Amino acid sequence: MSVAGAMSLHQRIRTDIEGHIRSGAWPPGYRIPYEHELMVQYGCSRMTVNKVLTMLADAGMIERRRRAGSFVSRPHPHIEQVALDIPDIPIEVASRGHRYQFQLLHRRQRKPRRGLAHEAEIAEGGTVLALQSLHMADGRPFALEERLLNPVVAPQALEMDFSDTAPGSWLLQHVNWTRAQHRISAIGADAAQAQLLQVEPNTACLVIQRQTWRGDQPVTYVTQVFLGASYDLVARFSPGAR
Repeated sequence: MSVAGAMSLHQRIRTDIEGHIRSGAWPPGYRIPYEHELMVQYGCSRMTVNKVLTMLADAGMIERRRRAGSFVSRPHPHIEQVALDIPDIPIEVASRGHRYQFQLLHRRQRKPRRGLAHEAEIAEGGTVLALQSLHMADGRPFALEERLLNPVVAPQALEMDFSDTAPGSWLLQHVNWTRAQHRISAIGADAAQAQLLQVEPNTACLVIQRQTWRGDQPVTYVTQVFLGASYDLVARFSPGAR
């Protein structure tokens, strides 16, 4: 089944609206179509449209005003330029003609480990949802992922087992972020990483550590270990670009 075919109607509506907002076609303050207009456009019920708008409002992308409609939110003052896009790995793999698979290795809600500042930040005084998983391409490991989620920002994640849904894809669809930080490094896979990636120890790998925030609240911290022979990092820029 194609990625588009697997997408539910409410996901499609949300993706369309988010696309208009992120592209700038619907700027801050723009009134998005009324519920009845969206119902006609997508041939769906008011419940479906309301669910989408509620999710977008919870994610901070739109503001719902009683009797006035829904409007694109004004940008948060802490929004920063992100040097790299945040890719949706399943879509990236499928778009290159490969068969994508996801394997959840470990899921646990726990306290942050002592001495790790990023875990304490994600926990916000409570717990983190820790997920270890493998991204696969054509039946072979493509990337090893260690992710921490903030249950305060994404309480719905506690109800997900993520056995067949990549957490990154789920987050992109359900939780808006306003700024992100990437740290990129190169390593030789250690014994544990090599075993999971099905390669020899010390095989060259690219590591991307990414943290995202929504306003001042941390959303997720993820470390992704990509096989060096399978991943290219490309930055596009032009003269005079900041």
